[in-house]
Amino acid sequence: MKKIKVLRIINRFNLGGPTYNVTFLSRFMSDEFETMLVGGVPDIHETDSLHIPESYGLKPVIIPELKREISFKEDKKALKKIREIIREFQPDVVHTHASKAGALGRQAAIKEKVPVILHTFHGHVFHSYFGKVKTTFYKTVERKLARKSTRIICISNKQKEEIGSIHKICPPEKIEVIPLGFDLSKFNSGKEENRKQVRSEYNLKEGEIAVAIIGRLAPVKDHDFFLNVIENLPKSAIEKSKFFIVGDGELKEEIEARVKELNKKLGSERILMTSWINDIDRFNAGMDIIALTSKNEGTPVSLIEAQASGTPVISTDVGGVQDIIDEGKTGFIIEKNDLNSYVQKLSEMIEDKKMLENMSQNGWEFVREKFSYTRLCADMEKLYKKLLSE
Repeated sequence: MKKIKVLRIINRFNLGGPTYNVTFLSRFMSDEFETMLVGGVPDIHETDSLHIPESYGLKPVIIPELKREISFKEDKKALKKIREIIREFQPDVVHTHASKAGALGRQAAIKEKVPVILHTFHGHVFHSYFGKVKTTFYKTVERKLARKSTRIICISNKQKEEIGSIHKICPPEKIEVIPLGFDLSKFNSGKEENRKQVRSEYNLKEGEIAVAIIGRLAPVKDHDFFLNVIENLPKSAIEKSKFFIVGDGELKEEIEARVKELNKKLGSERILMTSWINDIDRFNAGMDIIALTSKNEGTPVSLIEAQASGTPVISTDVGGVQDIIDEGKTGFIIEKNDLNSYVQKLSEMIEDKKMLENMSQNGWEFVREKFSYTRLCADMEKLYKKLLSE
């Protein structure tokens, strides 16, 4: 039986949801499919995450010219290489993930007349990233590409509304919603031993509440808001807590300066910066709350992983957050820019040990099936077959 060939293209292999998404879709589709995974290189401030696909036995094809930033010279080279790969591999489906891969990969697939062309929006840059002129440019490009795409895939219902109805990238009926899927089992095993180790490493006292924010140190993640929240917490909540900023990025120096200033004001080293942590399942076990303060998101992986670890969450209401938190049962969702409400809810979580225990027990049950990679692969296989039959 002839296999269905899928060429999967991602912007770059950096730490984050898209890398895991393409890894599981490339590794765990059924034997009816043959997948080639292609990707670019991380930005200078990002950590390479090639160890993720490699840990699942994958050897992606790397195109060094495929980078996040626009460069007509490099983009032209990348486009040429993708077209060469398509001509050699002869895929039935080209499926691109994230913006640069979506632009170049779909252009190449259109020129080479690939039968089915799909693009997944893991997030989007249609607000909170750039000024009006640049944003309009990106919207124009995406609308043109969407017209030539067989389908657009969004990872949440909220994102579908943003892409289809608000920013009008394509008609809503052209959009399929397929949530992300992960290998979450490791987050639910060995939690007690991991918790002891992590809390010992960071000198966390018995009963001390550990609050972490995990993500790139970039403007869209709004770490400044997170630090404002800490600064405005009641003294009793601050004295019971330690705060961790996990990640790296372009704003590292600015955030470091603010953390130093805030720690001095608080009178102790209450806020720690850890850079990236690879064994995040182990780290999460030692935390009591995982926070997110972003201005814009797709589906924040850190919140799904936190709940799989049994760690309660609190987040701004962005992207697909409403689809991944069971409000009041696994965490809280706060209106964007509502500092007072965020401070109030985080303070309640820190002060109410029973609340945290209940939320911790609810997390795994909520995410384990909804965001499993087996469900993700089954959904995608069904869509591929449907579109090829049409």
